Amino acid sequence: MDDSSATLKWETGSLTANDEYILEILESVGLIDAKQASSTLATAQDKDKPVIDVLVDTGVAKKMDILKALAGQFGMEIIDLAGHDIPQDVIDAVPADVARRYKIVPAYKIDNTLTVAISDPLDVETLDSLRYVLKCNVEGAVAPSEQIATALNQYYPQGQSGAVETMLEEITEGSVAVPTTAMQELIGEDVEVSETDAPIIKLVSLVILEAFRNRASDIHLEPMAKKFRIRYRIDGVLHEVESPPKRLQAAIVSRIKIMSNMSIAEKRIPQDGRIQINVMGRDLDLRVSTIPSSHGESVVMRILDKEGLMLGLPQLGFLSDDQQTFERLIGMSDGILLVTGPTGSGKTTTLYACLNQINRPDRKIITVEDPVEYQLAGINQVHVRSDIGLTFSAALRSILRQAPNIIMIGEIRDLETAEIAVNASLTGHLVFSTLHTNDAPSAITRIMDIGVKPFLVASSTRGIMAQRLVRKICSSCKTEYQPTDLELRLLGPHAEQVRQAKLYRGAGCNDCNHTGYKGRWGLFEIFTINDEVRHMIYEQVTASDLRRKARELGMRTLREDGLRKALAGMTTLQEVLRVTMGDAAL
Repeated sequence: MDDSSATLKWETGSLTANDEYILEILESVGLIDAKQASSTLATAQDKDKPVIDVLVDTGVAKKMDILKALAGQFGMEIIDLAGHDIPQDVIDAVPADVARRYKIVPAYKIDNTLTVAISDPLDVETLDSLRYVLKCNVEGAVAPSEQIATALNQYYPQGQSGAVETMLEEITEGSVAVPTTAMQELIGEDVEVSETDAPIIKLVSLVILEAFRNRASDIHLEPMAKKFRIRYRIDGVLHEVESPPKRLQAAIVSRIKIMSNMSIAEKRIPQDGRIQINVMGRDLDLRVSTIPSSHGESVVMRILDKEGLMLGLPQLGFLSDDQQTFERLIGMSDGILLVTGPTGSGKTTTLYACLNQINRPDRKIITVEDPVEYQLAGINQVHVRSDIGLTFSAALRSILRQAPNIIMIGEIRDLETAEIAVNASLTGHLVFSTLHTNDAPSAITRIMDIGVKPFLVASSTRGIMAQRLVRKICSSCKTEYQPTDLELRLLGPHAEQVRQAKLYRGAGCNDCNHTGYKGRWGLFEIFTINDEVRHMIYEQVTASDLRRKARELGMRTLREDGLRKALAGMTTLQEVLRVTMGDAAL
């Protein structure tokens, strides 16, 4: 894939996850039939080509007809750039480097809404990124990729320098404004800075400061063949920001490695480090990771905001009935409570919120983590260090002699850790931990697959909660809307539940950087273990049988919880569909 592409589009020549959706849409509008859809998908998979190209190459459909059908489904217009004269003030609204990076052309602007020509109407991520970068509301209109390429060359000649390039050239020449107090704290008042190094130090500080101001959880610095890309992960979604020139790549990476106490001479192996800073009165930890890649070292800085962690259960997104169930589980005197989900689904935040809820002077709480991400007052936290033999299992064996009431294990990874956790729960300890499974009932079979005996799993487990994160609707620009036909079709059996309901989304404003979202909530699937389920675990039934029984006992799936929150105006239907696609058949 060309390194200037912001996202994977159908034009790149490789299969996308949207191929089946595209065929479904084209079939629903009568452009192709079921047989043509099936054969097209098989050919696309066999030749590793996008379904759009296969349909056009085989003569099944014309490209313009396909674009019209897809655009119609997403409420977009078709625009003919060949016959469209774009005013200069509209062109000036999008810098050249942004237009070329995202392969878009601004078409027209009405009030604060800019309409841009894109080749892929399913590419919602590019529109989200443009709203963030351009600080205005951005809508899409569909145009053939060939017309967009021609318009880019016409309105943005290759020699035109991008705004960031110009700014950084000025920085390199020394014309830099005096940094703010917050930036002085980032740079460090006691650091001796040469005239040559100062611009790079200030640039790195600006990157960190801007990420914090925009509520980013991660900063990604990625070396490409011809550029050095910087992206912020905001509310779980990556947004590309203006990139520094490629020539500054080595200097920027070296500065970050110095700040995080890494070896700047070692570039062949991955390294980990940590930066502790105070920004605008807030204590932040930045967990830094570098790894060698084809075009240099890739750097990820994870921003750990200590103050942002002190959440109660309602702030996590629990509705009242689920909160009561969960509070009952974490209030038990013994047993295991597991929180499951993929990486980045908020499991650690949930566990910390649990510890905050039950942390009292009459209870001793010990955690075993890899690494300790946040320091919690009144809690004993152990940092796993495998290099000196302090593994999860070794730490657990020792902390049981510390007579804790409650133990938190960062993750159950192997049989030894799992057995110690089970034994601890059976001897009067309350144990919290995490697993990587897609749903709650699958955690039972996962623990048994690790090697724990079924009767031990049944006796020790009190409850399991699977979770995902969805973005909150921005409260400043929240507006009502009707679900699209495609959204209703993707909901399947749940469609009638929302067809006539009031749904909301964010229109985009300055508060949310015109994304329509600000912050995140959790979606939860809580599986409470009772005697009937314990008997099934003894019998070693499958995960699907456990899930069926859990549904009979009243467990709501992640999608069902998401629909409740969409109907309550907490998130959008689009977000629920995005994060619960694996729930579609349930």
